[in-house]
Amino acid sequence: MKIKPEFMLHQIGEEYIVMHDGSTNVDFSRIINLNRTAAYLWQRFRDIDFDADALTAALTDRYDVAPEQAHRDAEAFIQSLQRCGILS
Repeated sequence: MKIKPEFMLHQIGEEYIVMHDGSTNVDFSRIINLNRTAAYLWQRFRDIDFDADALTAALTDRYDVAPEQAHRDAEAFIQSLQRCGILS
C-alpha cells in the first residue's frame, strides 16, 4: 500500500495534521491528526510502498519498543489511514 500523493503532512507548532491538497473533492471530517511517531512513519514511508512489517521494523529501529507492540501500532496506523481514504 502507499499514501495517496494528494494528501500532505503539515506541522503546525507541535501538532501534525494531514490535509488534502484540494485537487479533488474530499470530506475534511475524515482528516486525521498525527502524533510524533505517526508523523515519523508518514515521512519515512511517504513515497514508497509499505506494509505492517515495514512499519514495525521502522518503529523497532527508532524506538525502544517490543516488536509485538510495534506491530500492533503499525496495524493501528494503517487502519487509521484506510478509514480516512488516504491509502491506495
